[in-house]
Amino acid sequence: MNDFDYAVATDAGSALAGQPGGGRFIAGGTNLLDLMKENLLRPARLVDINRLPLAGIDAMADGSLRLGALARNAATAYHPLVRERLPLLSSAILAGASAQIRNMASNGGNLLQRTRCVYFYDAGVPCNKRQPGSGCPAIGGLARQHAILGASEHCIATHPSDMCVALAALEAVVQVRSVRGTRQIAFADFHRLPGEHPEVDTTLADDELIEHIVVPPAQQYAAHSVYLKLRERQSYAFALVSVAAALDLDEAGRVRSARIALGGVAHKPWRDPEAEALLAGERPDGPAFERVAERLLHGARPHGTGPGSNAFKLPMARRAIVRALHTALQGTVTNAGDNVE
Repeated sequence: MNDFDYAVATDAGSALAGQPGGGRFIAGGTNLLDLMKENLLRPARLVDINRLPLAGIDAMADGSLRLGALARNAATAYHPLVRERLPLLSSAILAGASAQIRNMASNGGNLLQRTRCVYFYDAGVPCNKRQPGSGCPAIGGLARQHAILGASEHCIATHPSDMCVALAALEAVVQVRSVRGTRQIAFADFHRLPGEHPEVDTTLADDELIEHIVVPPAQQYAAHSVYLKLRERQSYAFALVSVAAALDLDEAGRVRSARIALGGVAHKPWRDPEAEALLAGERPDGPAFERVAERLLHGARPHGTGPGSNAFKLPMARRAIVRALHTALQGTVTNAGDNVE
């Protein structure tokens, strides 16, 4: 690991002032330190932000929940307000990583974690995310874990977060601060598709600090939601395909509205409001769910060849979407051993 300076910030002002070019904020460090150990990231300075007052989880007057960027993933998942109002988010967090990592990882850091593409983590091979213009060996290579949606000729990596898939479905907003002031970023706009610049994962500026994640009122989905995650033993922590699904049903059992987001299939959590709109006013059943799956996967394209191909993700994702919607129809799955029906 290369030498770096280390500073402890006590407020947002000192954190922003202490983060010059080439510096990084550090909270839990569960991904950042791995990147540094592998010499994939070489910050000249680390600014420890753990003393900032950003670990709270609060109910807002309009019914939204404000999640502090420094609240740990485990504390967020088990918080009474999150479990009551946002069981989809709680379930997604508990499906991720391990208990030890969830105890350490921060909410803000979860949003900023980088892909686990094997080529990205191997400094001895080309990678456009590490070194723009060097190439993407995953295209035509080992692509089992890689994207089938939203990829480009420069990158087919996937975003690794489970928490972010639920936040995308719940239409969260990211509140950030810099020396220029504060701004809000809609979650749909926070992460980027690779395009011609796969090295840029988010729309967060280098000098901006995530302070809060605000989730709008979503009580209507609390009774019918599920986070379904499919993975393989070699990479147990990360999804081949995941589905965050939530339904709001009327008294007659028809769908008022639906929220669906996919993980493990793109460079960012994948959501299509037009697919969700197909369920509005409909009787929730197999044919309706199949139509939604077809729309969500429109334009999906496999990569790789032979045993390294991810073509299996297309039927897997289609079945996962239908299964998740059927499961949500029956009640809520919390991943905490107290499922609600």
